[in-house]
Amino acid sequence: MNRYSRHIILTEIGQEGQDKLSKSKVLVIGAGGLGCPVLQYLTAAGIGTIGIIDFDIVSESNLQRQVLYGASTLGINKAIAAKARLEDLNNTILIKAYPEKLTHKNALTIFKNYDIIVDGTDNFSTRYLVNDASILTSKPLVYAGIYKFEGQVSVFNYKKGPSYRCLFPKQPETGSIPNCSEIGVLGVLPGIIGTLQANEVIKLILEIGEVLSGKVLYYNSLNHQINLTKVNRSEKEIQKVMDTKTVFEALDEEINCETPVRIISIKDVINKKNIQWIDVRDTNVNPEINHSEVFQIPLKDLKQNLNKIELGKEQILFCQAGIKSKKAASILQNHKIHSSFSLKNGAFEVMEYFNNKNYFGNNKHLKKLWWKNKEKDSTGIPIIDLCISSGFESGYLHHILRLSKTPKS
Repeated sequence: MNRYSRHIILTEIGQEGQDKLSKSKVLVIGAGGLGCPVLQYLTAAGIGTIGIIDFDIVSESNLQRQVLYGASTLGINKAIAAKARLEDLNNTILIKAYPEKLTHKNALTIFKNYDIIVDGTDNFSTRYLVNDASILTSKPLVYAGIYKFEGQVSVFNYKKGPSYRCLFPKQPETGSIPNCSEIGVLGVLPGIIGTLQANEVIKLILEIGEVLSGKVLYYNSLNHQINLTKVNRSEKEIQKVMDTKTVFEALDEEINCETPVRIISIKDVINKKNIQWIDVRDTNVNPEINHSEVFQIPLKDLKQNLNKIELGKEQILFCQAGIKSKKAASILQNHKIHSSFSLKNGAFEVMEYFNNKNYFGNNKHLKKLWWKNKEKDSTGIPIIDLCISSGFESGYLHHILRLSKTPKS
């Protein structure tokens, strides 16, 4: 039976409609929570050419909601991993992977090769970039955003309809609004919202139904409440974008002129002595880190609290995922405080750091230290004297006490 028979027997689609799908070209920006369901259903539907652009790699925290990936794809670029999975789902279509970051320099060139653009990103700077490039290349944009338990979907730049900038004219300051890596998200929500995006793409291609142009659909997963809000086109905002056409590709240089910050890993922090821990997250967020060494200054209040920075120490700034902390470090640099670092990952690593601190103030993991470079007898058991010596060296006195209570053979 034909792969697309369930489409073809629909009178609204038929063979003619399926042929339209097979001739269409769709670019999906971001192969994350939203991108995964979009890509799955567009691939299954038989979209002729699908482009995937994503510079990120698969991490364990993605597996809660990004259903194209598994343990075997950890550490692999998402665009490449998604392409491999989707080619198994449908080997009759063309899938192109772009394992790179979308920038002002490459956006227009890539967009020109596609009919429809799908925004599956999770940060505002890229959303505005995607929107502006869609306007300049005259491509309809299927947009979605998610926040905790809620999501929204719309279609922009379609038949003289509004753009994303008509809804949100001003781009929020970097780090001012948390993304899902900082605030969390219900695992099934991207699946619901991403599927709605895929539905809009298919409607656009087939020219059927009522497209979500000029309105935004809001969905609440806790009570299944759905609202539609009207969005008007702003000629002023559209013209602002059009005026950047001749300099668009050079805009990255302006964006990248932020003060460079130093990034540090938790492993490097362990060896530092004179440091000041600063939590730049908003108050009342998880995980809570209640430790005497951690001082909290939300990013929005940092400039008003520069007097609380201990200039004789190195500042280790952290947030949920290393985004706000970069902004915070940049602010300190601009105020001539050059002893600051942005922690590479974030709060969960800080929590583990303090949980692992032993009675002597060390942060060596016993499991790793215990077995590293240990001489062993014929049974493979580390020599007890060396174990005890390592225990004293690391400060894990409670483990030595446990050894002393082990029954003699």
